[in-house]
Amino acid sequence: MTALPEWATAHGAALFNASIRETPEDFRVTESCSIEFSGDGEHDLLWVRKQGQNTQWVAEQLARHGQVPVRDVGYAGMKDRHAVTCQWFSVRRAGQTDWSRFAADGVDILETCRHRRKLRRGAHAGNAFRIALRNANVASCEAQIEARLAAIAGHGVPNYFGGQRFGRDGGNLELCGRLFRGQRMSRAKRSIALSAARACIFNAILAERVKNGSWNRLLAGELANLDGSGSLFAVDEVTDDLRQRCSEHDIHPSASLWGGGSPRAGRDVAGLETAVAARYQDLVDGLVAARLQPAARPLRLLVNDLGWRIDDDALWLEFSLPRGGYTTAVLRELATF
Repeated sequence: MTALPEWATAHGAALFNASIRETPEDFRVTESCSIEFSGDGEHDLLWVRKQGQNTQWVAEQLARHGQVPVRDVGYAGMKDRHAVTCQWFSVRRAGQTDWSRFAADGVDILETCRHRRKLRRGAHAGNAFRIALRNANVASCEAQIEARLAAIAGHGVPNYFGGQRFGRDGGNLELCGRLFRGQRMSRAKRSIALSAARACIFNAILAERVKNGSWNRLLAGELANLDGSGSLFAVDEVTDDLRQRCSEHDIHPSASLWGGGSPRAGRDVAGLETAVAARYQDLVDGLVAARLQPAARPLRLLVNDLGWRIDDDALWLEFSLPRGGYTTAVLRELATF
């Protein structure tokens, strides 16, 4: 077991303790796809609602029914197992598959259409969530909750990688340690381990930026991220125009996803990132040896369409996040679990 740090929060201490996912209906996820479907082609597109099953298992069941290898099934993103989720799958057509006859426990096909290409990971724009945080005394801190949610809606939250990236009890970091000590493993496990290492360093850098108050403002030497894209540009000097764009959420500060030659930022930002990464020298050395290309990730996560209500013993939240955003980054600013 690898204990993960309690990375700093931006909006204050948790307001209450809560339980989550008491039932699958307490956690609903609806995928938003970012591509326009062609309406014809060699792939069936399936709008699938699942409950109690993981995305890979559903892909295997669709492949079996469609009589194709599982590699011919595509999806944009992994969705929670202990939830009610809706997402698109693509299945290469091996014939005239009757999807009305498909049956799998906890899985329903709600809609079908056609497309010319297989769905690829990351093809979705984001996800919409409806989540219940249950606590018998939640109504007693309604005013504090309302103020906290207003701050989250107005300023976003630190864009931490969630616990899923690190595995149960931090197991993916243990996997990473075995990889860097020379253990041979499959390409999939290697990817999981390297991603966990990068996420750990990124989260530590972000936590430092939260502590010094710069997680949502630009610094000289920063790589600024254009909202809603992977575009980055160097900030040699923080001008009034750039400050305005950052305050309006048009651009965001970013931090390095470690690889060979990191960090990509300059000046004081590079010094801060290097100092934080030095606490994880084994991870740094392993990532450099793996020859990963350095990348960057925005420090700020915008929480869109945020709404809420208190119903009996639960705080119900509705919001949407862009691709790559974790619900835990939002929820940890409100409650402990």
